[in-house]
Amino acid sequence: MIHKKIVLLTLVFGISLVSKAQQTPAPKQQKSILILNAKAHLGNGSVLENSAIGFKNGKIDVVTSANNVDKANYETIIDAAGKEIYPGFIAPNSTLGLVEIDAVKSSDDESEIGTFNPHVRSLIAYTADSKVVETVRPNGVLMAQITPRGGLISGTSSIVQLDAWHWNDAVVKENDGIHMEFPSSFKRSGSWFEPGSIEANKEYTKEIAEINSFFQNAKVYNTTVAKERNLILEATKGLFLGEQTLFIHANEEKQMIDAVELAKSNGITKIAIVGGYEAYKIGSFLKENHIGVLLKRVHDMPENDDDDIDLPFKLAKLLTDQGVLVGLENSGAHERMETRNLPFLAGTCAAYGLEKEQALQLITSNTAKILGIDSFCGTLEVGKDATLFISEGDALDMRTNKLSNAFIQGRTISLETHQTKLNARYKSKFNQN
Repeated sequence: MIHKKIVLLTLVFGISLVSKAQQTPAPKQQKSILILNAKAHLGNGSVLENSAIGFKNGKIDVVTSANNVDKANYETIIDAAGKEIYPGFIAPNSTLGLVEIDAVKSSDDESEIGTFNPHVRSLIAYTADSKVVETVRPNGVLMAQITPRGGLISGTSSIVQLDAWHWNDAVVKENDGIHMEFPSSFKRSGSWFEPGSIEANKEYTKEIAEINSFFQNAKVYNTTVAKERNLILEATKGLFLGEQTLFIHANEEKQMIDAVELAKSNGITKIAIVGGYEAYKIGSFLKENHIGVLLKRVHDMPENDDDDIDLPFKLAKLLTDQGVLVGLENSGAHERMETRNLPFLAGTCAAYGLEKEQALQLITSNTAKILGIDSFCGTLEVGKDATLFISEGDALDMRTNKLSNAFIQGRTISLETHQTKLNARYKSKFNQN
């Protein structure tokens, strides 16, 4: 009986935390807005001093100097002198909204059982009013690619904006790509605190053959008239039509080359690498094949004993210098809670070789291009979504990343979270202003 009560209390407690609504999503933009006199980082490598950024009906309609704009055309004027404007940051390969509390199984929906799951759509499991989701917005992360985990073919991702009632309100690009966890050519034993040995994966050839067989069957199924419907194979159709991207999760040099060649041999043309720790070793290969890389979290230790201690920090620079399109992702331990630190990953890349505006592109325009959403977001340009924010200083520096205003598709969103509420509450308790 005692055990039953504990289980019941855990379920009730977990469900109450998961189901509690957070900040009310902002209504559709009604009044036109003009932001004046800020330093605008356009996200394409350019900076506009003393800028004027205007938007109406959720779309940017002017990007120019503050001296060249007619203020009378706008109903709301924001004087942002001394501040800086940025495009909203984009978090790719994210499980935001898929897990609320790791210890509560009923709130964990990031993976599905099975090996080949292209038909699993992460979007319908996305919880738009997650407490974790709201905590990333105050640092400028306003969009994310919601991505499933597990198996060799993990499932299908979708891209959302982070201020919505429900997943169908949040989505900005549905089923953008399918994610594949490509087998490693090596097996590692031990743990992070006590590393073991590294040896060849004896099953590597067999595992590749299994994946190749799956894609061959999928290609035949989607290019001929099938006698019986197969939902799993049918879910891959977009890969062969060039409508979806195959996101290959891989880090080793051989692993990435084998994965790309396997995909291309099966007629898959849109490919991106996720992770890419050793991608700098095959930069020319990636460039020739027009393959972008979403680099694994750069705030990490080197993977090999003989690696440069600073290698993770330098990877973006090494790849950029080779002409590879590079973005940043933040998966790994505590990935959902760590998503808020995405801008500071870019800041580290700037500290280790990239120009500051190049580093900004890693989490704006470059990521938008890799995800196939650059036609409407990723930069501050006329005609694109007004998804942007105003910071008191450099948004890639944790000391000065302090947002005063944020907008998603022109809507003025709340920057309050349960954490900011607790901060104010206990400041009041101890008479701190």
